[in-house]
Amino acid sequence: MAFSDYQFEIYLQGLSGVMPNLPMTFEEWEANAEAAMPPSVYSYVAGGAGDERTQRVNRTAFDGYGLVPRMMRATRDRDLSVELFGLSLPSPVFMAPIGVIGICGQDGHGDLVTARAAAQTGVPMVVSTLTEDPIEDVAAEFGETPGFFQLYTPTDRDLAASFVQRAEAAGYKGIIVTLDTWVPGWRPRDLSTSNFPQLRGKCLSNYLSDPVFRAGLAQSPEENMQAAILKWVSLFGNPLTWEDLPWLRSLTTLPLILKGICHPDDARRAADGGVDGIYVSTHGGRQANGGLPAIDCLPGVVEAAGGLPVLFDSGIRNGADIVKALALGATAVGIGRPYAYGLALGGQAGVVHVLRSLLAEADLIMAVDGYPTLADLTPDTLRRVG
Repeated sequence: MAFSDYQFEIYLQGLSGVMPNLPMTFEEWEANAEAAMPPSVYSYVAGGAGDERTQRVNRTAFDGYGLVPRMMRATRDRDLSVELFGLSLPSPVFMAPIGVIGICGQDGHGDLVTARAAAQTGVPMVVSTLTEDPIEDVAAEFGETPGFFQLYTPTDRDLAASFVQRAEAAGYKGIIVTLDTWVPGWRPRDLSTSNFPQLRGKCLSNYLSDPVFRAGLAQSPEENMQAAILKWVSLFGNPLTWEDLPWLRSLTTLPLILKGICHPDDARRAADGGVDGIYVSTHGGRQANGGLPAIDCLPGVVEAAGGLPVLFDSGIRNGADIVKALALGATAVGIGRPYAYGLALGGQAGVVHVLRSLLAEADLIMAVDGYPTLADLTPDTLRRVG
């Protein structure tokens, strides 16, 4: 079944008087999610660093690229499949890690719900270190769809090793190390409400369930949650340097991907250090304001990566964004806020709807513009506009 078939499902249901119960565009997903989510959770997901300029340009920079249509190359069958770290995936889309996705779900178990959506769609999920349910429970919901574990590297190396070992044992297919969040960025929306979910005990299940973490507590979290939270504060956020890369590499034989790379020199150094993939991201504009749009950093990193897979996120809002990122060299494209809003609106069905909508639009753009395979999407297919 082609991804584009989703539009025909919607039209055919309309003939029977069944109208979509979920909106079709990012703007509507966001607006409706704001009404559905607790204000503190919505603010945390929607907000960015500083005056949110980096968050805005992550998005608007896509408007500076236009796809050149090519005619008389039409085909009913497009191939959006991709090989990634030895895995055969039906599409080049994945769900990027969101540390509060657990509390975006109406049932308070958004990590589990999102994993079920991954199983239903075949779209991999990158599971954050910060979850409401332990990573083992999340992995149990993946079905045949692969999942990846995103590591916020703690200052305790034994705890970091424990997290990675647990991810390996649970069946995760790769470890993604986030580099730009060893200290929280300046986020006025959250500061104005003094809202930091983890300090309120949210999304800490992987710590609270970890034997290394628990061994460092005088009392169990069940007996003294406040002490456990303070212990978490003391451990979260390891300011990694390149000297730490050999240690990170030694933690696992799984594919190791570094997230947050935006400079070609950093990509080259990571490749020289034995990583298996590069992940271009500005954390959706949540960590540092005043930066470059992530999409503008992508081509230089792809060139410097020397053939390593390059993952990408930040600013993806529609199918056209996905196509443009692929054309600029991304091996796989991460979706962030859109699926969080889908989860808030409709649970598993909401996440599935968002993913199918984005993939349908990307597939249809490739169909109409004459690009039947991902290999046809190259930098030459884009032009600068405006």
